[in-house]
Amino acid sequence: MSGSPVPSRRTLLKGAAAVPAAGLGLAACSGPSESEGPVDVGPETEVPKGGAKLYRKHNVVVGRDSAGTLKAFSTICTHAQCPIAKLDGTTLTCTCHGSQFDATTGKVLHSPATEPLKELPVQAKNGRIVANPSA
Repeated sequence: MSGSPVPSRRTLLKGAAAVPAAGLGLAACSGPSESEGPVDVGPETEVPKGGAKLYRKHNVVVGRDSAGTLKAFSTICTHAQCPIAKLDGTTLTCTCHGSQFDATTGKVLHSPATEPLKELPVQAKNGRIVANPSA
């Protein structure tokens, strides 16, 4: 007989149950796969001057400055790669760890994130907003 103790059936079952649960925890902080190429996210009228609109389906936020220029950013948090799903005015909040970003500039407003959101190509075409989440 070897000097190593043999684990009980209960111990083995507990370990087997923990493996899928650990995988779910990792999946919760990873965003959905990005779209391929430019996507029509919505009407240009949805984004007012000085405002922003969150497009959760595409993980994109589009903001418009006071001059009317559109800017788009990825809404995958730069801290732990969680998809950001909350926009209040022009402040994006990641519900995973509380990081906050300015939706019109992509800049970090509140840690733990330290890097700004990734800026994405965006343009208005025929009254529609076209952004490229995979850029």
